[in-house]
Amino acid sequence: MSELIDFEGRLSGIAAELDWPATPDLRAAVRRRIVARPAWYASRWAMAAVAVIVIAAALLAYPPTRTAIADWVNLHTSIKRTTSLSTPSPLPPGPLGRRLGLGRETTLSAARSAVSWRLLLPGSLGTPDEVYVQNLPDGPAQGEVTLVYGARPGIPVSGETGVSVLVTEARGTVDQNFFGKTVGPGTTIEPVTVNGHQGWWISGQPHVFFFEDSSGNARLETLRLATNTLIIDDGGTIVRIEGDLTRQQALDLAASLA
Repeated sequence: MSELIDFEGRLSGIAAELDWPATPDLRAAVRRRIVARPAWYASRWAMAAVAVIVIAAALLAYPPTRTAIADWVNLHTSIKRTTSLSTPSPLPPGPLGRRLGLGRETTLSAARSAVSWRLLLPGSLGTPDEVYVQNLPDGPAQGEVTLVYGARPGIPVSGETGVSVLVTEARGTVDQNFFGKTVGPGTTIEPVTVNGHQGWWISGQPHVFFFEDSSGNARLETLRLATNTLIIDDGGTIVRIEGDLTRQQALDLAASLA
């Protein structure tokens, strides 16, 4: 520290010995110039530039003026606004149900021969477009049949599957307390009666369904369309109707089962 003090003193002595011309006190003059000069934002040119930016932004926000502005400044750029969404990709070719994991595709006649119970069809939907059978080990005891219906009047078609209604049938029993715990929040279960048979209207977006097959084995099955679902116990035949249906539409379909 003492060395720094000594060095500073030597520099001060040298400064006193230098022959330096007299220098006027510039502080007052510099202060007056700073006070007299307006801030950049007070400049007329700066204020004009800001005004132009604000007006241009407002005009560009109004679509009809965009073309006029572009022509005025000779800009060869078009400003486009998308007014409609692009068309979704078409479904891949092939049977609708093949992508849903419904089992083996077959005919209605062969499906009737493959099961031991009387297959029920909703008469109001007409002949199914596709029929699938699923046996053990993937399906329940005595098998399972799914009827696939494509476009039908008054029933929305799923954009992902191209299916409007699925009707799935298997032999077994239903316990509301058993499968009711799996529906999740936002989904409700309402007991209904169809042609004297107990049923359940599940509204919301259920994804799974529990029942016991004819051998007493618990079955956890996926609801393929994940939409409103009507489940009916028709004398030991569990009928499941899936689709973007209203409650009344589903009940009318179930009432036409024969």
